[in-house]
Amino acid sequence: MANPSRLRAAALTTAAVLLSALLAGCSDDAKDSDLAAQKLDWKDCPAPSEAEGSGSAPSPLPNGTKWQCATMKAPLDWSRPKGDTIGIALIRARASGEAGKRIGSLVFNFGGPGGSGITALPAFAADYATLRTRYDLVSFDPRGVGRSAPVKCESDSQLDAYFQQDGTPDDSAERTQLLNRTKQFNAACKKHSKRVLSHVRTTDAARDMDLMRQVLGDDKLHYFGISYGTELGGVYAHLFPRHVGRAVLDAVVDPTQNPEQSALGQAKGFQLALDNFARDCTSKVTECPVGDTAQDVKNRIAKLLADLEKKPIPGLPPRELTQTAATNGIAQSLYSKDFWEYLTEGLEEAYNGDGKILMLLSDAMNGRSENGEYSNITAANIAINCADEKQRYTADFVQQKLPEFRAASPLFGDFLAWGMVSCTDWAVPGAADHPDVSAPGAAPILVVGNTGDPATPYEGAQKMVDALGKGVAVELTYKGQGHGAYDSKNTCVRGVVDGYLLEGKVPRAGTVCS
Repeated sequence: MANPSRLRAAALTTAAVLLSALLAGCSDDAKDSDLAAQKLDWKDCPAPSEAEGSGSAPSPLPNGTKWQCATMKAPLDWSRPKGDTIGIALIRARASGEAGKRIGSLVFNFGGPGGSGITALPAFAADYATLRTRYDLVSFDPRGVGRSAPVKCESDSQLDAYFQQDGTPDDSAERTQLLNRTKQFNAACKKHSKRVLSHVRTTDAARDMDLMRQVLGDDKLHYFGISYGTELGGVYAHLFPRHVGRAVLDAVVDPTQNPEQSALGQAKGFQLALDNFARDCTSKVTECPVGDTAQDVKNRIAKLLADLEKKPIPGLPPRELTQTAATNGIAQSLYSKDFWEYLTEGLEEAYNGDGKILMLLSDAMNGRSENGEYSNITAANIAINCADEKQRYTADFVQQKLPEFRAASPLFGDFLAWGMVSCTDWAVPGAADHPDVSAPGAAPILVVGNTGDPATPYEGAQKMVDALGKGVAVELTYKGQGHGAYDSKNTCVRGVVDGYLLEGKVPRAGTVCS
C-alpha cells in the first residue's frame, strides 16, 4: 500500500522502469577538513544494485560520453563529524561544451524521498542535454537509498504481501489487520536498519550536499530539485543560504503543510488529474473505450474498484489485481499525461478480467522489477518521512478525517487517508512539524509550479516562494498537466529555465507558460 508521502514523487524515479515493462536559518558550514579534502575515485558505473532497482549499467550518452560513478565519505551522524562514516554514491556526466564555458556541477535530486539518482539521471539525461553544455550533470543516492547505506526492511516475498493488503479498511477487523501489518513492516526496518534510521533526515541529506559541493570543487551549489527534491533544496537553502548558486525547484512540495494537509492536498490533486483524464478521453473524435462521458468514466472506475475488493482478478501470476493494487496503478498513471494511454488500455483490459497492465503500473510505483525484486524505495521513503515528520496518526484520527478526504476525492480519499498511519510505532522520533526552508540572503531561486500537477499541487509553489522569504524565490507558472514542468518539454518552460541556469537570466516574477 502506498502512503500519501510516497505518492509525492515516485513517478520520476520509476518512469523508465514502467515504460520498458509496458513496451516490453543558517548553520555553520557542513565542513570537516579531512572529508572536504577527499578525492573522488571516478570509474565506469556498474550495473545498479538491487536496492537501486537492478538492470544494466548506464549506456554512454549519444556523443560517447561515459557515465562515471564514485563514492563520497560522509559522517553517519552529522553531530559527530569525526565519527563513523557512510558512503554516498554519486554519478556524473562531464560537461559537453568548451572547457572555458563550464559553470560547474549541476546536482539533481529527482524526488521520492527514496528514489535513486544513480538510476534516474541516466534515464532522463536526454532532457538535460542543453544544460550539459555548461555543467557536469551530477546526481546521487541520498543516505538510506540505493547504494548509500540503504535502509532495509522486508524481503521481496514479504513486500509482495505488503502491497497486496487492503489499504482501505471498512471495518474494525480490517483496520486491525492494516495496523498490525504496518507495525510488522516498521519492526522489520528497526531490526535490519536501526543503525541508520536516526540519520536519514532531510537535514542530513542537505549537509551531505554541502560536503558534495566542496568535494566537487564548487564555491556554490547549483541545483535542480524535482518533487521531494524541492523540499531538499529548500532545506539546503535554509541551512546554507550563502552557498546557494543557481537553483531550480520544479513540482514543488508545500513546505508549510503537515502530513495530513499534504495527503488531503494530494487527494484533491489526484482527483483533478482523474477529472482531466476522463474529460480528455471522452472529448476525442474517436470513441473513449472506458466510458461515454467523463462522469461515466469515473463511475466505471469506482465500480471496478468496488468489484475488486470483493473479488480480485488475475494480474501478474501468481499475484492478483486487488483493489489496492488497482488504485495504486491508477495513481501512478496520473503522474504524466504520457501515461494516460496506458491507463485507458489498463482499464479496458481490467473490465474484461485482465489486470496485467494496472498491476505493471502499480509495480512501477512500488519499485518492483519484472523479476520480482524490489528496490528499497519503499523502505527509504518511509524511513525518511518518519524521521522528518513528528506526527504519528492513529486509526481513530484517520476514521474521523475520512469524510473530509472522501469529499476531496471519492476515488482516492480513503486510500490517501489510511496512508497516514505509516509511521505508527516507528523506531525513531520525527524531527519537526514541517520543514524549515526560510533562506534570507540566498541567491535567487527559480520555483516552477504546474497547475495540473496531481502529486505536488500547484498551490505549493507559492507557499514555497513565501516560505523561502522576500527577495529569494521567483515563481514560474506552467499551465499544463502532469508531475513537473521541465520534463513536459514545453518550449516556454525550457527557455526560461535554461536561460536562468545557463546565462543567469532571472525571469520576471509571475511569468506564465502554457
